[in-house]
Amino acid sequence: MSASLGGKSLALNHGAKDAFVRVRKRDLEKLTTEVMQLREFLPRVLNGDLMKMLHKAHAAQTMKEHLVQEQEQLQQQCLHLQARLDAVQTECQKEREEKLLLREQLWQSGAQLQQQADFCSALGSATCSLLWSSSAREHTVSQWLADGKLQSFLSVAAQTLESFVRSLDEEVKPQTEDHTSQEHQFVLALAGTITNIAAVTCGRDFLSSSAHILLDTLIKLLELMKPGVFPKLKVLMLMALYNVSISVKGLKYISENPGLLPLIWTLLDDGDWEVCLHTLRLLQSVLLEEDVLLLLGSSLLDPDLQARVSRLTSTVQPSLRLAAQQTLEDLQSFQQMTEGRFRNNAAEGKWSNSTTAG
Repeated sequence: MSASLGGKSLALNHGAKDAFVRVRKRDLEKLTTEVMQLREFLPRVLNGDLMKMLHKAHAAQTMKEHLVQEQEQLQQQCLHLQARLDAVQTECQKEREEKLLLREQLWQSGAQLQQQADFCSALGSATCSLLWSSSAREHTVSQWLADGKLQSFLSVAAQTLESFVRSLDEEVKPQTEDHTSQEHQFVLALAGTITNIAAVTCGRDFLSSSAHILLDTLIKLLELMKPGVFPKLKVLMLMALYNVSISVKGLKYISENPGLLPLIWTLLDDGDWEVCLHTLRLLQSVLLEEDVLLLLGSSLLDPDLQARVSRLTSTVQPSLRLAAQQTLEDLQSFQQMTEGRFRNNAAEGKWSNSTTAG
């Protein structure tokens, strides 16, 4: 077999274990020169840009491997977050179903509670209406006092009235009087029963001595109620206070309440003629007791009080006009009596001083 090198034929010897190529010395020198030239010029061919490209390629490969690792980590995190999301969504759905169930139960409980409240209001209205009717007989009140149950009843009645009156300011709806309301009838019957108890001598004495909390509560509730709101309830509470004031002991107690006269001033401008009428009657009761006059003297002489009473003398309601005229006369008589006493005291003082000096 022969090979050609540089246009020359080369003979290959296959006789020995290793093959040899016979090359002429000139061709070998030429080949050596070409190899040396390649070694010299190869770095020039592989310039700096190519080396930079190789470095960039290596860096890109390293970055790719790093990104692949990060991508695998992100995929693992994504799978973990997806699993957590599925668990949270499942729990959220469960809680939503439980919430709907609880809302349904709450609605049912509210409906049942409203039914129970309506039933209690109806029962309380019916029961207290019977009490109101029964309390009109003196024997019944005497029997209640003998049984010893009246104190607990009055305590519950005071709490009920206070709760009802305080709830008026909390309601968003307008404060109007609903005559068909079981709750309203219930409260009216309670107040009416108290009024009837105070109308009986034994009941009036009991309230004057053992029901001070109730009397204070009635005055406080009348202060809280706004003008024109539930006048029937105001009238019943005023009637109860008036009945108590028939007792000297009861009149002295309610007169010692610092809120009584400011309350009377306010109620005289209430706007409901029945409220004004019973306020005047309570004021008349105060003006009849000399000890109370001495206690409240300066307040009763206030010109503003007389002016308010005087305005009611021109009302179209005959009973209110008459009561206002009588009350105004009582106030004027009290004023004249006070001025006369003052002049007498002044004269006695002058006489005493002149006697001493003599």
